[in-house]
Amino acid sequence: MLKTTRLRAALLALLILAVAGLIAGRALFADLPAPSLANLNASRPSTLITDRNGRLLYESIGDASKNVPLSFDQIPAACWQATVAVEDSRFFHHPGVDVLAIGRAAWLNWRDGGIVSGASTLTQQLARNTLMSEDERFEQSLRRKLREAWLAVQIELRYTKSEILALYLNQVYYGNFATGLEAAAQSYFGKHAAELDLSECSMLAGLLQNQVAYNPLNHPEAARLRQSTVLGLMVVNGYIDRRDAELALAEQLQFAASPFTVEAPHFVSYVEAQLDRLLGVDAVASGGLRVTTTLDLNWQNQAERTARWHLQRLAEEPGAPAERRIENAAVVALDPQTGAIRTMVGSPDYFDASIQGAMNGALALRQPGSAIKPITYALAMDPATAAAAGRQPLTAATVINDVRTAFLTAEDEPYVPENYDRTWHGPVSARVALASSYNLPAVKVLQSVGIGGLINQARRQGITSFRPASQDDPNPYGLALTLGGGEVSLLELTSAYASFANGGLFVEPYAIERIADKNGKILFQANQPTCVGAGSPCPSPTTCVGAGSPCPPPPTATCVGAGSPCPPPPSATTCTGAGQPCPYINAGTRVLDERVAYLITDILSDDDARAPSFGHNSVLKLSRPAAVKTGTTTDWRDNWTVGYTPDLVAGVWVGNADNSPMLGISGVTGAGPIWHDFMQMATGDAPATAFHQPPGMARTDICIDSGLLPTEWCQRRRSELFIAGTQPTEFDTVYQPVEFDACRGGPVSAASDPQCIKQRVVRVYPPELRDWARANGIEQPDVAVAAQPDAIAQAVGRPASALTLVSPDPNSEFQWVDGLSADVQQIRLAARPSGQPAKVSFLVDGEEVALATSAPYETWWTLQPGAHSISAQSVDADGAVAVSDEIWIDVSASTSK
Repeated sequence: MLKTTRLRAALLALLILAVAGLIAGRALFADLPAPSLANLNASRPSTLITDRNGRLLYESIGDASKNVPLSFDQIPAACWQATVAVEDSRFFHHPGVDVLAIGRAAWLNWRDGGIVSGASTLTQQLARNTLMSEDERFEQSLRRKLREAWLAVQIELRYTKSEILALYLNQVYYGNFATGLEAAAQSYFGKHAAELDLSECSMLAGLLQNQVAYNPLNHPEAARLRQSTVLGLMVVNGYIDRRDAELALAEQLQFAASPFTVEAPHFVSYVEAQLDRLLGVDAVASGGLRVTTTLDLNWQNQAERTARWHLQRLAEEPGAPAERRIENAAVVALDPQTGAIRTMVGSPDYFDASIQGAMNGALALRQPGSAIKPITYALAMDPATAAAAGRQPLTAATVINDVRTAFLTAEDEPYVPENYDRTWHGPVSARVALASSYNLPAVKVLQSVGIGGLINQARRQGITSFRPASQDDPNPYGLALTLGGGEVSLLELTSAYASFANGGLFVEPYAIERIADKNGKILFQANQPTCVGAGSPCPSPTTCVGAGSPCPPPPTATCVGAGSPCPPPPSATTCTGAGQPCPYINAGTRVLDERVAYLITDILSDDDARAPSFGHNSVLKLSRPAAVKTGTTTDWRDNWTVGYTPDLVAGVWVGNADNSPMLGISGVTGAGPIWHDFMQMATGDAPATAFHQPPGMARTDICIDSGLLPTEWCQRRRSELFIAGTQPTEFDTVYQPVEFDACRGGPVSAASDPQCIKQRVVRVYPPELRDWARANGIEQPDVAVAAQPDAIAQAVGRPASALTLVSPDPNSEFQWVDGLSADVQQIRLAARPSGQPAKVSFLVDGEEVALATSAPYETWWTLQPGAHSISAQSVDADGAVAVSDEIWIDVSASTSK
């Protein structure tokens, strides 16, 4: 009896559970739409992308002829086979839900502690993208998974596998705002889907995993690797053989000349990638978005026209080499206060395959040449950084000796950087060295701050492409980094310069102001933080209505009058009238002392300081205050001009997509005119504004040749700008009075008549500059006078020379006798280092003749007739280089008797 009662109770419980399950299931699935053809083929609403003023840039489904549903018979077999192979290889063996795939995905996700593999079948993807609401489509919940699986099974019960494949391929998103196979075929290849071959089908199927990363127009190498993967899976699944795969991979694909109507195509493609990042690929594929961007279409069109005109002018320039190729240019313009991208030209013609026009030159990594130098100098000029490193900060007046100097590389090879004009300029101020883009001074400055320091500062200013220094690779680029040895994108370099214009504040560049759905609901608003959950606090007293909803702007202060500044949190924007609200914008991150930023700006806007290299009134000078720097790489493969006013920063790159040289085109002749004309147009008739000088700056008169305080004998002076506290305190020693015998025309001697002894002022340089001075007609008196030490060595906290040549004595005379054995005609070369260097090299006439790796640091050198310069160079364990003063000896020749 007890057993019967228990059995009845169990059966009753099972019945109750079954009824409850049916009721729950009915409730769970009751509101789902039927998988009718009307629902599965429902067209998606168009996405509109506009510029900042509401002008249309692109409409995703503007051409209905490209969105025609295809029947299975109209779809090439290679296209559906490639799709099945890469997206759902068991498509023909499951009922809409693949239990084996679910198990495999669960195992992989558990093993790796995160979601690394999904298990959605093609049928589930079709159900999710066509039959579920937009809100539910992006839920990560068991409820959504169950409802999706239910719909997939219903679809499988109602339609054949062929019909399901056709429905899927008509609705799947291929990137470039192309939904469906027909639209993708026309957008990418300019043909109907029925005309696609195996190579084209495999390329399109590869897009389904990541439409941005594998876009063949923007990332051809990544797209080709993905295509190879797809073809390999087709071989594995028995659709093609290996020979077919090899032939398809070898095919040179021809992309459409003008696949869709679009303004600013590179920018629109960039916006698509940002949309994917902000909302997810599925949300973008669903359509119906209203995207307001930061772009100014008027500026964009003018930049494109300017770039094309100057490229044609350079190509047809009279006297240009016949083999000159100059095909590509890119232009980026930003608002330095907000980071808003106002212009992004990636090439002169997006749809010109002959110049790889779809490559976005604004995002491509190229060597920046000298355009990276301002970041090096800024780091050296920062007082806090210098104090932490135990050195004096560089100033605009600091004199750097621009003479031939050898630096040792990590491979112990000598590295002698040369200037663009192939000459040495002697003692130059940091102001002139930077503005005139001298190379050797920049290398000396980098040596003082360290390669790792420059990499870190560049990263703070938004340049993420430099490899960081590590224990295994402490000098990943060597000293050539400050001459453009690393690679950067134009967008990141331009945003780095924006931090100079913005008083040392860095703001991340952005392209999208606002995203709304088809009903007007705001999905994203630039510069507004998002909520972590319902009720979480915003930066203002209001609270959030749900996870991911945008926070409203914090309360804004009102202005007291037109032109009055806004208080924080807004940045340095100004008001248009009394009572107007201050905008809520990105205030930026402090990456530079504002005084350093202003000092760099002052140097880069100094037309006199850059005149030695570029002349006065070049294309680098605008009709308003503007700071600018050029860059040119080896063999003229890339050239750059990046510059700014207080309100606008623009960068221009000119080169060839295949990295071929342009022959004779530099930053000032190639990118410079484009930058000049664009900036003149963009600033237009707006009132010119001066750069704001922050507190803590000071002006001091200096003697140009030393950078120190002028004495009564100093013959070249100027007023120089300093960060307060870094002004010189010592007096110049370059200009010195010396006595001479006016009657005998030479130095004073015991035989000189006192009446004939006169005084004159001469420039007296340290030994390393004597040869340069004499070569440039600057007399160097043979008298004992105090020489000016190496200013850059002082600035980095090291003595002018940490190595002394003790043998032979300066100006020694020796005799070489013809006929005697060379073994008995040697002299001792000896050096005394200040520490314990790893090695000391001895150089005769600039060439290494011996190497000593331990004390005593000496060697013997066989005499050779003639005048010879002798010096020594040491390298310590940390790679620091010290060079001795150079001395001269004379070896006369005679014949043995």
